[in-house]
Amino acid sequence: MLKNKIHQLSDKYKSEIIALRRHLHANPELSFEEKNTVAFVEEKLRSFGITHIEPKAETGLVVIIEGKNPEKKVIALRGDMDALPIVEANDVPYKSTNPGVMHACGHDVHTSSLLGTARILNELKDEFEGTIKLFFQPGEEKIPGGASMMIRDGALENPTPTAVIGQHVMPFIPVGKVGFRKGMYMASADELYLKVIGKGGHGAMPETLVDPVLISAHILVALQQVVSRKADPKTPSVLSFGKVIAEGATNVIPNEVNIEGTFRTLNEAWRKKAHEQMLKIAKGIAEGMGGEVEFEIRKGYPFLKNEPELTQRAITAAEEYLGKENVLDIDIWMAAEDFSYYTQEIDGCFYRLGTRNEAKGIISSVHTPTFDIDEDALGISTGLMAYIALQELKQ
Repeated sequence: MLKNKIHQLSDKYKSEIIALRRHLHANPELSFEEKNTVAFVEEKLRSFGITHIEPKAETGLVVIIEGKNPEKKVIALRGDMDALPIVEANDVPYKSTNPGVMHACGHDVHTSSLLGTARILNELKDEFEGTIKLFFQPGEEKIPGGASMMIRDGALENPTPTAVIGQHVMPFIPVGKVGFRKGMYMASADELYLKVIGKGGHGAMPETLVDPVLISAHILVALQQVVSRKADPKTPSVLSFGKVIAEGATNVIPNEVNIEGTFRTLNEAWRKKAHEQMLKIAKGIAEGMGGEVEFEIRKGYPFLKNEPELTQRAITAAEEYLGKENVLDIDIWMAAEDFSYYTQEIDGCFYRLGTRNEAKGIISSVHTPTFDIDEDALGISTGLMAYIALQELKQ
């Protein structure tokens, strides 16, 4: 059976995939700076005997593996390669050697897994019909998102896939299990930048000033009503501000305050309306208190929707490959992913790979200095994606 062959190949290459992941983890590169990473990936692909490799988005690759009757059906698989500006706190042999940069979101896992999947599929290309495209993508962590640039450069053309499948680590799911959700899954994400401008001076002379700190406080509180009073309660929305800089002192009121935040939701019409509401509220408060505000909304990734029928087929394949007890239903997650750009163009399925192991102390969330994975997950990730892909080609 093809499933058994994939299991055997996945087991055979597990130690190699772990080694690839550790190399990537020790040598992280930031978004759109993945020059060494993409060179490493291409070298490994060629060592597997894969030669149909096209550069995209400057530091990305599109790889094509053709089976028999390659025009019958085409699907795509995606892995992202960039790291985050985080100082790693893990004391492990494969700790980051690039100061201030860390694979804290598991993209080293995604890349090494897709390399393993590529090797398996290439060895089985005489046993399936159709074509599989692999996207080794840069810049998932940074607007405008590497996925948008891959699409811009023709990743979804020549040939055009009918579906795209991606997997992502999930530290809340135990190793050995995976999670799926049909329909709406992840949020859109917009970056908010406010500069509140007043007139600074001595803190003991407030009557002579226009206090931008006080104006900012009113704006921050008032903007929360966009979610609590303007949004439909049935539409998930998040508005958070994580950076407020007022460079004054105990007795000095600054001339301006800079604020940064994020807005996320799962409805494009409401997203647009919320932008308008935020601008109106902030400007009205600032002007009413004698100051002004410069408010920039950098529109980020759209919401991510898993096509229900494709996702159900992937669930069925995962249950066949791992056992039904190891395939979980998961809830909406308000984080964002530029994989969503692909799903705006073609059917997509984005699922979660369990990496948690409490017994080993592997419990940290993504985007933290102590994030790590149970590497047993790499014995699942490569074969599972290969099996899902080949089952989808049969449809």
